[in-house]
Amino acid sequence: MSSSPQNKEKPQQHWADISENTFIAGIWLLFWVHKLLGRWPFRLCLYPVITLQWLSRPALRHASMQYLQRLEATTDALGHAANWRDSLKHLALFAETMLDKLLAVSGRYQFSNVRTEGREAFYATAEQGSGGVIITAHLGCLEICRAMAEDTGKIRLNILVHTHHAKQFNQLLKRLNPANDLQLIEVSEVGPATAVLLAEKIAAGEYIVIAGDRIPVFASQTVQADFLGHSAPFPAGPYVLASLLKCPLYLLGCIHEGRGYRIHFETLASRVILPRGQRNEAIAGYATQYAQAITALLKRSPYDWFNFFSFWDQTHDKH
Repeated sequence: MSSSPQNKEKPQQHWADISENTFIAGIWLLFWVHKLLGRWPFRLCLYPVITLQWLSRPALRHASMQYLQRLEATTDALGHAANWRDSLKHLALFAETMLDKLLAVSGRYQFSNVRTEGREAFYATAEQGSGGVIITAHLGCLEICRAMAEDTGKIRLNILVHTHHAKQFNQLLKRLNPANDLQLIEVSEVGPATAVLLAEKIAAGEYIVIAGDRIPVFASQTVQADFLGHSAPFPAGPYVLASLLKCPLYLLGCIHEGRGYRIHFETLASRVILPRGQRNEAIAGYATQYAQAITALLKRSPYDWFNFFSFWDQTHDKH
C-alpha cells in the first residue's frame, strides 16, 4: 500500500528559510523600549512576549530543548535534567543579548563589564599587519567584540553573512551609529570575484569573519563532526577559505559572565593545510576542533547558543 501525502515526512527546513519578516522592526523596537524605560521595565515587558513565542512556536521549543538536553548529557553544564524553565531562560537570554547588540553598536554599552582571554597572541599578530580568517558561532554577543575592535582601531573586520538581510542590517547600524565602519558582506557563495576581494582584504591586514555553525544558503560542501555527542553537519567554507588565503584561522567566542561578557580568542591553526587526497578528512578535523572549542565555551555558559532550529537535523544541501 502506498503512503498518502499526509504521512510523508516534511523535509527539514533550512535555517535561512525561517521567517524574519519582523527582523529589523523587532530589534529596533527592543532598542527604543530600553532607551525609554530602562533595563528592568524592558524585562517586565519582554517576558510575556517570550512566553507567548515559546508557547506558539513548537519548532523553537523543540530546537531549544534538543540543544539543552544534549548539552547536559555530555557536559553536565546545567547540573540537572533540562526542562521547560531552562528553555524559557534560553530564549530570554537571547532577547537580552539582542538588546546588548544594539547598545554595543550605538556606543551605549559599558565595556567595563567585558573581560577578554587569549587575545595576546592574536593582537601581537594583528599589530604586525597580518590578516586572517576569524571563525565565530551564534553564541553570546559578538557585536560587543566588533564594537571594541572599532573602538581600538587596531583591527578591521569584514563580516560574511549568508542572507539578504545584510543590507538592511547595515542600514540599521548606520542609524544607530553614523560613524560605524563595520563591513557586512552578503555572500550566497564565494565565487572568483568574492575570492579576489577577500584576498585583497587579507593582504591589507584586515580580517574576514565567518560563522562556523550554519550551513550556507545554497548547496555547499559540509562535513560531519561530533557536537554534544551527536554527529552534525558543519560548513567546510571557513577552512577552505583560510586554506586558499594562506592565512591563520582564529576562533572568536563571546559568552555571558557575571553582569557582562567574556570574549574568548583562540588560534585554531597558524595555517590551514588541506592535503590532496585527504582534503575531506582534514576539513572534518578542523570542524571537530571548532566544535570542541565551542562546547568548552557552552559548558561555561550553557544558555548562550542561539541557533533556534534543529541543528543536528539540517539537510546538507539547499536546492
